[in-house]
Amino acid sequence: MFELDQVPDRQAAPAVAPTPAEVLAFAGSLAAGVEQLDDRARIDLLRALEVLKCAAEGTQVVVTADFDVSRRASAAARGVPEQRQGRGIAHQVALARRVSPHRGQRLTGLAKILVREMPCTLAALRAGRITEWKATLLARETACLSLADRRSIDRQLAGDLDKIEKMGDRELGDRARKLAAELDPASVVARKRKAEADRGVTIRPAPDTMTWLTGRLPVKQGVAVYAALRAEADRLIGAGDGRSRGQIMADTLVERVLGTPAVAVPVTVSVVISGDSLVGGSESAADIPGYGPIPAKVVREWIRDGLAADAEVELRRLFADPSTGQLVAMESAARFFPPPLAELIALRDQRCRTPWCDAPVRHADHATAHDDGGVTSFVNGQGLCESCHYAKEAFGWTARPRPGPAHVVETTTPTGHIYRSRAPSVIEPRTARMDLAWAA
Repeated sequence: MFELDQVPDRQAAPAVAPTPAEVLAFAGSLAAGVEQLDDRARIDLLRALEVLKCAAEGTQVVVTADFDVSRRASAAARGVPEQRQGRGIAHQVALARRVSPHRGQRLTGLAKILVREMPCTLAALRAGRITEWKATLLARETACLSLADRRSIDRQLAGDLDKIEKMGDRELGDRARKLAAELDPASVVARKRKAEADRGVTIRPAPDTMTWLTGRLPVKQGVAVYAALRAEADRLIGAGDGRSRGQIMADTLVERVLGTPAVAVPVTVSVVISGDSLVGGSESAADIPGYGPIPAKVVREWIRDGLAADAEVELRRLFADPSTGQLVAMESAARFFPPPLAELIALRDQRCRTPWCDAPVRHADHATAHDDGGVTSFVNGQGLCESCHYAKEAFGWTARPRPGPAHVVETTTPTGHIYRSRAPSVIEPRTARMDLAWAA
């Protein structure tokens, strides 16, 4: 039986790099005979091709960094001033990769960072264990740190290939931000304040005569605005409004910005924080469910100054067991999850439990179906997005919680592939903090 945590053996990179012609010939052979595969083989091939694609991106990183060094050396030998030696490099990379020059500049910058400063992330990418986007997330979230701190996070998150491979994009970004906030909270706060100075609103066209209106806001205002819109949508849906949640939120945004009278809706923003961090005895990062980790110092400032003085916003502090990082459990005899229990499950899981989904939790689902004897409990509950919930109800899908100190759900797909998801710790367990301190 194939399992997610069983990684196929991978050959070491050949001593002699393949020629472009050999690579193109290999690429041309990939589609041969795929029509004859059965469904299980199709899934296995999809995984193998994903590994190949990620490994190819890792090779592109190395080739790009080497190209940058070579072109700069050539320009220096011609007497070109240092500040002009990099001109045109990113554009050539962009043309080769069939992307915009702006994207080419980002790819070139990422390549240089990974090669020079983040060896573990580069190794994971070259082994095909993470995507180029995951590498970008790690580079972005450590940009404000010193080289030593960046490499520390690089080792902690990318040093274990099995661990980083199983992380979703949002989970990885959240974890990197959390570690950055704890290693150098001053730099993260300074970066936050600089980012607040760049706040603004942009608009760009969308298909079908629509637009994307984007607001770049400080987190406390952004979370409060979104929570207010969602609360109004929940209120109207509960009253029988036939519009979707997204439609109501969009309409409410327009009404309130343009001055149409609207009912003030009290909003609660939940923040998970340890007692030590709350009183200033620790800088262990706090967490806003649905957003991610933030420096503990920022939460203390919110409590001192008020989250949003010009809105009906309440800051709700949630506490977790510092030894495990887990919230408390609840259980019900009902077929449907009572609202407090459903909310607790959503707070525990933070995002859809399907591996790599990262979508917001929309449904509290019975891991073992109620019709199959599954109880309505904290242990048998899992938070899923609407799409994953409906997929799980299709023929051939099964799931069950697994015993252990952490909440783990094992899902089996119709092709027999097994995937396991572990609920994230809402705070870093005390044992983990002690292990990190001992390792330091």
